[in-house]
Amino acid sequence: MTLVEAVAARIIALCHQRGITPNRLSTISGMTQSTINNILNTGSKNPTISTVKKICDGLEITLAEFFDDDVFINLEQEIK
Repeated sequence: MTLVEAVAARIIALCHQRGITPNRLSTISGMTQSTINNILNTGSKNPTISTVKKICDGLEITLAEFFDDDVFINLEQEIK
């Protein structure tokens, strides 16, 4: 799993845990629905940390809480 896939998987899991849709997430995060959809469909090749921070703010969690998940433990090394 790549970092982009892991970020998408984590967002999906958090939405599921909170019983919200990606559309609701975009509203509470102050982001466009197309931005959220691009991240979730891994169309966004490299979501920035500021984008992830906006999502965290909308979910009322910290960046540390976002990344503190098993999905990020065994990521593929991304050297280019």
